[in-house]
Amino acid sequence: MIAAIKPAGSSTRGLLAYLYGPGRHDEHLDPHIVAGFAMLGMPDPGRDESATLTELARYLDEPVRLRNNEFGKKVTDHVWHCPVRAAPEDRYLSDAEWGDIAQRIIEAAGIAQVGDDLACRWIAVRHADDHIHILATTVREDGRRPKLHDSGLRVGDTCREIEKDYGLRQLKKGDRTGARRPAQGEMHKAERLGWEQTSPEWLQDRIRAAIPHVTNAEELIAYLEAGGIEVKARRGPSGDLLGYAAGRPGDVNEAGEQIYHPGSKISPDLSLPKIKARLESGRPEEHPTARRNHPSTPWQQATDALDTLHTGLADDTHAQAHIAALGELLEATAQKAPDNLRGELQAASKAFARAQRSQIRAEDRAAHALRSAARDIVHTATGPDGSALAALLAALVWATIVARRWHEAKNHAHQADAARQAVQHLQIAADRAVAPMLTDLAARPPREEARHVLVNDVRAAIPHHAERILADPAWPALATVLADAEARGHQPHQLLKQAAAQRELTSARQPARVLITRIQHTGRNPAPNRCAEAARRRSTIAASTPTQQNGSPQLSVVVVTLAEQQHRKRR
Repeated sequence: MIAAIKPAGSSTRGLLAYLYGPGRHDEHLDPHIVAGFAMLGMPDPGRDESATLTELARYLDEPVRLRNNEFGKKVTDHVWHCPVRAAPEDRYLSDAEWGDIAQRIIEAAGIAQVGDDLACRWIAVRHADDHIHILATTVREDGRRPKLHDSGLRVGDTCREIEKDYGLRQLKKGDRTGARRPAQGEMHKAERLGWEQTSPEWLQDRIRAAIPHVTNAEELIAYLEAGGIEVKARRGPSGDLLGYAAGRPGDVNEAGEQIYHPGSKISPDLSLPKIKARLESGRPEEHPTARRNHPSTPWQQATDALDTLHTGLADDTHAQAHIAALGELLEATAQKAPDNLRGELQAASKAFARAQRSQIRAEDRAAHALRSAARDIVHTATGPDGSALAALLAALVWATIVARRWHEAKNHAHQADAARQAVQHLQIAADRAVAPMLTDLAARPPREEARHVLVNDVRAAIPHHAERILADPAWPALATVLADAEARGHQPHQLLKQAAAQRELTSARQPARVLITRIQHTGRNPAPNRCAEAARRRSTIAASTPTQQNGSPQLSVVVVTLAEQQHRKRR
């Protein structure tokens, strides 16, 4: 059940004309009062043919007129309006049930307490099966104004109780971090102009898409303007940026003037202070396009950064920062991913936007590595190879699961649900990314003897999950990955233990597939031969010393020989 308190109005008669009228789409059927203040003697134009809207408006406005006449300074923001709507799948509610619901909501808001004869006047009008409208005039009979601060939170809590009491669909408790719902006027305008999204929704998507590309707020303003978005910056006398509002091209008012939306109204985390905190709190560094070549690709560096995500969740402020930066990395990955994956990744990024914000203040400097990885990806000129992309997507799935669990532990219901939706889209994308690679790996399995040895390695390294791994359809591909890593000098047993420590396998749908991407990432480079390295270092030192006088071999030769023997024994 949703109760949406509207901004205060000034015309009781005007709102009544809408409530008792046909509606914008002739959806108002049989409008009538189901509850109200001092029902006895209250005119109801929906049930009494002799009653008029003007008469009802005068009845509700009487305390307002008395106050205005007594104090001189007129009250003009006295019309309180709150539509209350049940979910489409909810059962039919009778007039008496809607009346009780209205009474509980009006009491929670602070409009009128049961038994308070001096409370504000109000009515609840029903003109459809699934919703009512509550109208109140916010001047009490004694001339005082009710205290409505935080009334939205109280009404929301009461709606959650009503859902339980009436067996209705139970929604999640609000926490003031959700984006503003589109107004009816915005939705109708978008429909009229053929837009799939309202202007605030359209702007939110584009501002989020811009954030990984920039390093400060000034760059963000310039990036948005270069993309054709109308931006109105508010600056102080010194020229410092104090705020901004964004407008969608073609979104104008009746006078043909551009309509602008403040960043904080587009989404709570897109206000200028929040954006500055995220963009400008990192360590000073070169712009991503000016960095020197790194032995790892940006995709591999992003996976490395995600590997340390769980260590940043011990502190709440660090956790919130890492989760916000994870959303930026999701957005960056979606922008640079191949076409066949982009749709699911964009859907994951859009869903995760709700999980990026909570009431916990973020220590944004803690998430420097993740945010840098996102910027590196959007500035890279080349796409990822198959294994690097598969490893990154698998890491993103796990990171999003970790974020969901953190939100669940903190009772952040909306954020946990958003993360859950993002995981579903990410898993589809990860499955698509890894499928061609699994086919190639399964086509070149290691020899039978080597497979038997690898089976023993799995059972020794991950005994609790060994049978699930070996029964996984992806096991033949995993055996090939382990054999390839062994050829590069790695120990399969060690790689398996390391991969299982980085990502728990209990929740994995296909544990062998999870291990493939992890091991391909960690074992992508040849393993250093410690004995050979030690021999080379000692050889360099010994070469600078004279040979022994008795004609024995040089020390370097002896050391190399012993090192090679030790290496052969280990193999």
